[in-house]
Amino acid sequence: MSPRPRTVAEIGEFAVIGRATASRTQPASTLLGPGDDAAIVSASDGRVAVSADMLVEGRHFRFDWSSPREVGRKALAQNAADIFAMGASPTALVVSIGCPADTPVDVVDAISAGIGEAAEELGAGVVGGDLVQSDQVVVSVTVLGDLGGGEPVLRSGAGIGDVVAVTGGLGRSAAGLALLRAGADYGAAGLDGLVAAHRVPAPPYAAARAASDSATSMTDVSDGLLADLGHLCAASGVSIDVESALLQPGTDIDVAAELLGVDPREWIMTGGEDHAFAATFREESDLPEGWTRIGRVRDGSGVSIDGSPATGGAGWESFSV
Repeated sequence: MSPRPRTVAEIGEFAVIGRATASRTQPASTLLGPGDDAAIVSASDGRVAVSADMLVEGRHFRFDWSSPREVGRKALAQNAADIFAMGASPTALVVSIGCPADTPVDVVDAISAGIGEAAEELGAGVVGGDLVQSDQVVVSVTVLGDLGGGEPVLRSGAGIGDVVAVTGGLGRSAAGLALLRAGADYGAAGLDGLVAAHRVPAPPYAAARAASDSATSMTDVSDGLLADLGHLCAASGVSIDVESALLQPGTDIDVAAELLGVDPREWIMTGGEDHAFAATFREESDLPEGWTRIGRVRDGSGVSIDGSPATGGAGWESFSV
């Protein structure tokens, strides 16, 4: 019989934190890393972009659907996407984890490893954080970003006549979640990629970076396309009309929709957690490689589809049922 795994209560808070930070590589921007009362991080630009997000077990992830390492990578992706949407690049992360006392140390180790590995791939460092006892596992990540001398890309910059474009997969995470909820045999149907997209988003960071010089506004698509375009509309005082014919589902999304008997466009329009990007540009010729036009900025307010106001659910809302 294999030995019972050690728990976080048995080895203690500081030992768990030490395990999470001991092997992590720090970028040059980290002047003082973990181990003191606070880290010290350089901000060569003189300005720092900051974003924070939380994942709560049972609300944002389930360990029977995602491994702890995948949860860690997802936590990093949703924060890094916000930084890239501002036209900045991640430099440092502060990570706090809450968990029950009987949580196996291996679970926390794997969450920390997933965050740390994904951060290092982006040239960022985990510079500090906290570990506390809670009723379920909670992962909170704060990311600092460097604007590199450029101007931030705000939600408020869209102008009437601008082209609306997207980059990255839309509806893939929602389709993967629907397959998991339905208990579908997604492997037999060749739909592993959709489930993988839900477990670990793959934001098109390079495409967002390429758009930072020409986009008039930008946001990451975390709550759903219609919801996040609505944020751009509200901030810019404009309306956006989406051309539905320009949002074609991928073959695997079509297969999943047929398997579950749903309309794939619901996933594309309202599914969140893809962490794709939506942006506006003055001209279609301004679109960098990897971006696809989906509509136009108009006078007015709110989001419409093919000229008619969007109705029904727009996407994720934290206090929805």
